[in-house]
Order: sequence, then structure tokens, then C-alpha cells
Amino acid sequence: MTDSPAAGTSPVVDMRGITVEFAGIKALAGVDFRLFPGEVHALMGENGAGKSTLIKALTGVYRPTAGTIRLKDEPVEFTTPGQAQDAGISTVYQEVNLCPNLSVAENILLGHEPRRLGAIDGRAMRSRAGELLARIGLTIDPASVLSSHSIAVQQLVAIARALVVDARVLVLDEPTSSLDSDEVEELFRIVRVLRDEGVAILFVSHFLDQVYELSDRMTVLRNGTLVGEYLPQDLDRMGLVSAMLGRELGVLSEVERRSEERAPGSAPVLVARGLGRAGAIEPLDLEIHEGEVVGLAGLLGSGRTELARLLCGADRADRGTLTVGGETVRPRGPRSLIARGVAFCSEDRKAEGVGAGVTPRAPHKHPPPRTPRGGAHGGVRVYGSVRKPSERYSRARVKAPFRSGVERKHRVLLVIRWVRTNLDVKY
Repeated sequence: MTDSPAAGTSPVVDMRGITVEFAGIKALAGVDFRLFPGEVHALMGENGAGKSTLIKALTGVYRPTAGTIRLKDEPVEFTTPGQAQDAGISTVYQEVNLCPNLSVAENILLGHEPRRLGAIDGRAMRSRAGELLARIGLTIDPASVLSSHSIAVQQLVAIARALVVDARVLVLDEPTSSLDSDEVEELFRIVRVLRDEGVAILFVSHFLDQVYELSDRMTVLRNGTLVGEYLPQDLDRMGLVSAMLGRELGVLSEVERRSEERAPGSAPVLVARGLGRAGAIEPLDLEIHEGEVVGLAGLLGSGRTELARLLCGADRADRGTLTVGGETVRPRGPRSLIARGVAFCSEDRKAEGVGAGVTPRAPHKHPPPRTPRGGAHGGVRVYGSVRKPSERYSRARVKAPFRSGVERKHRVLLVIRWVRTNLDVKY
């Protein structure tokens, strides 16, 4: 454990030996966590490490199986999130949990509306909302409809709402996931203002650069257990990743970088230059040549899926260029890139790749707008029965409808779907 921020300073939140079980399985096992006034404390860990469970134990969503929680040196047992809010613990979640059809003022003071003669006092509500917005330096009309503002502004409105209860603890759960760099800076400015006012801030983010820029202290969880509490200057990025994964990563610096071995003069099939999307992935360059298998590696949240979705047109890039087969394209959706030979097997195969209750042959009744290999004489037709693919189904041992299939079956069927077309690039 690191030392306190200042001698004699007591933590505003002190969680000791927190254990949370579900049907005998421990999601948290004896975790300690402390949060001091006037600091930004980053809670770090892989997906499934226990970050959300710890936050929910603090905010009254879950009741710990064992352990104690002290708030300002007083023991507390929250059984509902409302009790935690009344005690001064507010949470701003990754997805803005507000009402877009209501005004900014109504959202900020929802459940805390000032009243006059039994009715809501609209003028007093707008005035109070204006004071809270001014506190965080946000100059917007409290009477304006929330949906008329950007996601970044809505995120700041959620923070203003958290201050209604005079929050002593503010939990920010992935607040920057949908913001661009300028919006992140504005959010950080407001967080620093609140920190300087003495608010204790628990910050969760998978962006390591932001964690090191903003946080004063870090706690790392792994598999529901506490790894340690660190000061950012005492733990570099490689050490932080090693702590989260439980493995030494020094070997990565020794990986040999092989020179590219491509045929002289070979043209890339796909080229991305400065391709990116605000709040999802920073601009990057990528080339894929014929016959190559290009791997995208990174931790959860590093941008692998986001990049794949940009390259296939599932999401629209807001910067950079994409060239397929020597032609610059501006895809409006996956269909335009499928027509150019670019296919995508989503990580969520059940929701985005196959249809529940549909037999393996049925997807060929909804083929991509691309000439099948071999045409009708090759045994594959756009509409009607399919003969040659059935041989592939047989070899893959896929017979039942998708609903009864396992993940492997879904994956095989999607690959079969794309194999029958003249693909140039597949993700």
C-alpha cells in the first residue's frame, strides 16, 4: 500500500476485505480499497477483474458477502443506490443515463425538484441548474432540451446532476469512451476543478494515457483479488499491464521485427491512411496485401474491433481515407464494401452474423451482392438450392438450425458464407 496523500488525512472511503459471491462463486475475494478527499483514484484491471463489482458494492447495488465499508470513518451498509446517493456517493456511467426528451434543468434536478405550493417551481429549478452548470464551467441554457446537445455535453450534464446531492465521492465509469480528444480535455478540466474542491473521484478507464494524465493513485484488480495500490510515478505502463495480466511483458521488447517479404511491385489490396473515428480509435495507417494474414493484437478496449468495423463499413470513419483495389471508397455501410470483396465476421456472431432458427442453407437466400465463385456452373446460385456448399456443411458437421448451435458452429457457417464469394479481404 502507498502512503496517504497527506499526513493525518483519513480516507473518505475505506473498504476492507470486500467479498462478493454469486451462487458460491466469488466475484471479489477480500479486496481492500481506499479513496481520499481531493484525489483522482484510477481503478484498473482487465475485463472481469472485478472493477464493476467493487463499484456496485460501494454504491449499494450489491451487498458484500463479507467485509466492511466506512464513509468518513463511519461504518455504512447500503442496501440501495439511493442510500449511497443520499450519503454523498454519485456515479456517472459510461452510457449517459439521462432523459433526452427533458430539459437540461429537469435532468439535473430529477427527483430533487424545488417546489412551491406543492408544484414544481420551474424558475427555481432552472436557477439551481444554472448554478450547478456554472460550478463545472458549462455555459448552456438550462431550459434547452438535452437531446439538442452533443454526447460530450450530456456527459457533463450527468456530472452536474451528480453534484445535486453535494457529492463527496464521484464515480466516473469509462466517461471518455465516446468523446474525442478536445471533449476529453474539457472533461478532465472539470474533474480537476472538482478534485481541487475536495471531491474524491474514482476513475475507471481503459485508456492508459488518460489514466496517467489524470490519476493521483491507482488500484489494480485481477480475477477478483487485489494486486496492489500504486502511485503513477512508481509504476510505468508496462508494469501496469503486467500487474493487470499477471504476466511479465519484458519479452515483448525482444520480439524480432522481421522485414516485409512481399513480391516486388505487389500492390496492396486494402490501404487505410489516417483512418479513425472520434471516441473509438485514433487515426492509423494499415496495408493488407494479397495472400497476407495480418494480425491485430491488443488488450480489451485497445481498438481492435473498432478498426475492423471501420475497415468493413459497419461503422463510418470520420477521418482518413480507405482504398480498396486501388480505388478510394467512402462506404455508407457494409454492403458497398462487400461488393468490393471485403467481408466481416463479427465477434458477436449470434446478433450480427447468423439468424436464430434458420437452417444452414438459408443464409444463401440472402447472399452478398458479389458474383459467386464458379457461377451457376460451379454449383452455387444466388437464389435457389445450393449444392456445393452442402459439401462444406457436411465436412464441417453443421446440420442443426443456428439456434441450437454453439459458437464454433456460428463461426464455421460465417466462414462458409464468405468462402463462396470472390473475396479480396476478410476480417
